[in-house]
Amino acid sequence: MSRLNAPEMVIPLDEAPVHRRTRIAAIETVIVDCPTTRRHRLSNTEVSAQSYVIVRVALADGTIGWGEAATLGGPRWSEESVEAIKANIDTYITPALAGVSALDFEQNALIMQKVVSRNTAARAAVESALYDAAGRSLGLSASVFLGGAVREKIEVAWALASGDADQEIEEAKAKLAAREHRRFKIKLGFHDPAADMDRLRRIVDTLGGEAEIIVDVNQGWSEATALRRLPELAEMGIALIEQPLRPGLLAATARIAARSAIPIMVDEAAFSGTDIVQNGMAATGSVLSLKLVKSGGLLEMKRAAGIASAFGMEIYGGCLLESGIGAAAHLAVFASLPRLEWGCEHFGPRILRTDLVKGGITFRDFHIHVPDGPGLGIEVDRDALREVTRKG
Repeated sequence: MSRLNAPEMVIPLDEAPVHRRTRIAAIETVIVDCPTTRRHRLSNTEVSAQSYVIVRVALADGTIGWGEAATLGGPRWSEESVEAIKANIDTYITPALAGVSALDFEQNALIMQKVVSRNTAARAAVESALYDAAGRSLGLSASVFLGGAVREKIEVAWALASGDADQEIEEAKAKLAAREHRRFKIKLGFHDPAADMDRLRRIVDTLGGEAEIIVDVNQGWSEATALRRLPELAEMGIALIEQPLRPGLLAATARIAARSAIPIMVDEAAFSGTDIVQNGMAATGSVLSLKLVKSGGLLEMKRAAGIASAFGMEIYGGCLLESGIGAAAHLAVFASLPRLEWGCEHFGPRILRTDLVKGGITFRDFHIHVPDGPGLGIEVDRDALREVTRKG
């Protein structure tokens, strides 16, 4: 019998050698508390140490993968705290994924969705570790599993969020001089609006034409306040306004977007694909901020970008002050997106006193460079991790 006519031997996927060696042998979690170089303020909280849940996945072949879940000041930004994230991973997700292959990305996501409702940060952290482990086992970048990378570097913004204009101006000038950042996001909403505008104008006037300025209100304004401030923001040349109102106010946010000469970016108002559709139909904004802690995983975040693009929204790579571990997971997705009009803001590794990644992620010529090794492309600094691990 010729080779062309020989019957094909079909090996069930769960019997294939590659699936046997990538079976999940263990999932472990720790909570870490990483001091920041300065306080970071939002409209409803501030942090001087950033807390994460670090996920370590071991495969049957001995490969180790890493993931991370970030929060801001406890369950304020969303309902998840690091304590709850760790408990839900340990108690519900880990037993459900025991013995399955890390390569079964869709199936694993469905399993996690079934055993923990919402809990998007917890699911994203585990999925990041699975992509890292699978990529390391096969010697492939995690981006390959997402369609392959189309970019190696991404324009990266820096957030100015101390509330002290003099400190923020000094910080921005240092970033410009080092050619690390030329786009700055100013956090608003934690001062009286008039005081916020005075602070913002000082920064804009001092930086002149050297930088592009974005403002993030973090849900801190009312519709009336936003409408009063739109002309002033436009006159200052602000490039983008992020989440002026709290989630759920679709009609009010749409009225702001309709009257604004500046694009409005949707962040906390859109976690799920359904949220994105509702915001797209209501025309609440023309830009979407992507975050793993919102989407619940790498594949789902890429889908979120596709849904937003279908509504004509542009894409911005958001962050929640992730360390190098969480940043690398985001970058694996961002590298694979057909469109990323607004770059990203993954400055988190640089705001930590000590990052959790050996050698750090490269920031150069106003861009963050996508790690190019297997998996997420990073090496975890286990000594640094041990130093900041929460005891008890």
